[in-house]
Amino acid sequence: MRIVPLVAVALTAASPAAAKDTRIMVLGTYHFSNAGLDKANVKADDVTAPARQAELERLTTALAAWKPDKVLVEWQYPQPFTVPEYRAFTPQDLKTKANEVIQIGFRLARKLGHAEVYGFDEQPGPGEPDYFPFGPVEAFAAAHGQKAELDAVFDYFRQQADAQTKAQETQSVPELLITINDPERNAAEHAKGYYSMLRFGDGEEQPGAVLNAMWYMRNAKMFAKIGLIAKPGERVLVIVGSGHKYWLEHFAETTPGFVAVDPRPYLKEAR
Repeated sequence: MRIVPLVAVALTAASPAAAKDTRIMVLGTYHFSNAGLDKANVKADDVTAPARQAELERLTTALAAWKPDKVLVEWQYPQPFTVPEYRAFTPQDLKTKANEVIQIGFRLARKLGHAEVYGFDEQPGPGEPDYFPFGPVEAFAAAHGQKAELDAVFDYFRQQADAQTKAQETQSVPELLITINDPERNAAEHAKGYYSMLRFGDGEEQPGAVLNAMWYMRNAKMFAKIGLIAKPGERVLVIVGSGHKYWLEHFAETTPGFVAVDPRPYLKEAR
């Protein structure tokens, strides 16, 4: 189920069972520090610059109005999932460390007076499977005359990333995030990206299907960790790379005991 803030208040007042639901706000974001970890990357400008810092202050003030009980970030730590770097965080870090975990997550948690920030990412350890096995897809496409088709998939994502890079010239961080958190856009990107790779395979070898299965697994494990961190009735703000938003919001909408909350009304307040 998806709710917007005013509807959420009404439903909570009307239904005792709804008060026990965990409310999940998934905030998809681009990588501020240009990690280059994705197949297509936005070239982020300097978010430590004064103008961007003012935008991030407005952003976190708007998000704080939702009063989340916990802030979760895309870093991996063992149970109880607490992030030790947050305990050492000071406002001075905002002037030198561009990572969105620090700029949004730590800034917001400190603004709210939280003692902890929680890391819920899932990455493969030694001997564990690759959650994005792209190599076999690439090899299959090359061996079966489908290289141009595969290139077209990633050309689309590069065009999207380039457009977002260009948008930074005229848009604030909250405005950029409004676009990133549009459910219709996310569904279209997933269809054109991940689902389009299902075609790369045959009756014996299906690397495109395997890639989709592994990507689903990673996101399912991430959401399962959210469930371990959150308590019934809490409001949980999840800050994550935009590619994960589609599945994490899907789980929040469809998993019993959870409700998805749209971040865009709060982002619009910060424009």
